[in-house]
Amino acid sequence: MPRRPVKTRQRGRRWVTRAGTLGSVPPKHPQANTLRTRITGLVRELGKFGVVGGIAFTVDFVLFNILLSSGLETLTAKAVSTIVATTIAFFGNRFWTWRDGEHTNMARQYTTFFVLNLIGLGIALACLAISHYGLGQIWPQLQSPLADNIAGVGVGTVLGTMFRFWSYRRFVFRVTAAPAPVSQ
Repeated sequence: MPRRPVKTRQRGRRWVTRAGTLGSVPPKHPQANTLRTRITGLVRELGKFGVVGGIAFTVDFVLFNILLSSGLETLTAKAVSTIVATTIAFFGNRFWTWRDGEHTNMARQYTTFFVLNLIGLGIALACLAISHYGLGQIWPQLQSPLADNIAGVGVGTVLGTMFRFWSYRRFVFRVTAAPAPVSQ
């Protein structure tokens, strides 16, 4: 059956069906829809953050190996590749992941971003140090390359990434606008 528009006071126009037909059922709990919207937005944000991080990681890895093969010293190569990858991550997060965030002073934002990135790196290094040098003194198996990769790349990267996501949202790219209302 054809539907006709009906004007209500609270919501403006809303489509309803004629008597005797089934229409959409309004949600019993309005907060459920808000929660679903927030979770969907967070998942979308995490996805974008992951894509940007994956691209930055790839740039870091490839550039580091190119610089090493060209004869650059190891620490200099890593410093250059890290700075380039961090800059790519900054611009990707600023203009894509959190494009609706607060963007007042790019130099301050980049500095804060870089410092928080260093803290995230410190978390990964701390996990590696605890495993290799601390627990490795008790259990020598934790000083193997496999254990170092699990502690540093696995656990350390996961914890560092969780910290980065939280801190970038909280301190670097704060969203000041209220979320768009949900239309039904």
